[in-house]
Amino acid sequence: MRITLTVNGAPHPLDVEPRRILADVLRENCRLTGTHLGCEHGVCGACTVLVDGEAVRSCLVFAVQCDGSSVETVEGLSGPDGEPHPLQRAFSAERALQCGFCTPGFLMVAAGALAADPDLADAPDRIDALVGSNLCRCTGYAPIRRAILRAAREHRARPSGPAVAADHHEP
Repeated sequence: MRITLTVNGAPHPLDVEPRRILADVLRENCRLTGTHLGCEHGVCGACTVLVDGEAVRSCLVFAVQCDGSSVETVEGLSGPDGEPHPLQRAFSAERALQCGFCTPGFLMVAAGALAADPDLADAPDRIDALVGSNLCRCTGYAPIRRAILRAAREHRARPSGPAVAADHHEP
């Protein structure tokens, strides 16, 4: 089937088999390998991307279901000059990276949450739910919680800037 995805602001017309999952199309057709496949059952969250602003497990969605949609991957988080996203800076500062396999999924679920809720810094239970939605075997989750809280505070402190998920440039 012929579909078009707008991935990180760039149009991607693609010919895909209807049975191909979004994660595979992003990795193989779009050459964006930051989206990781872990469990391939929607449990681990490593494959989380934003589709039309909503966090989704790209291992559970067929690419054809996203035809005409905007897809944001971890590669789209940085700014136009390569400046790291506030979440990326916070993950580094809080040592929430460890092996890095789960990091793209955590970054994307957090980016979607920050874009949707500018008051996330005031909702520690919501941050706990975000962190609990993805699996990490290295960090013990505390650094990830701190990183998301740090980025949420920075996001809230910015003077009426663009939404977190929209910090990257559009072509």
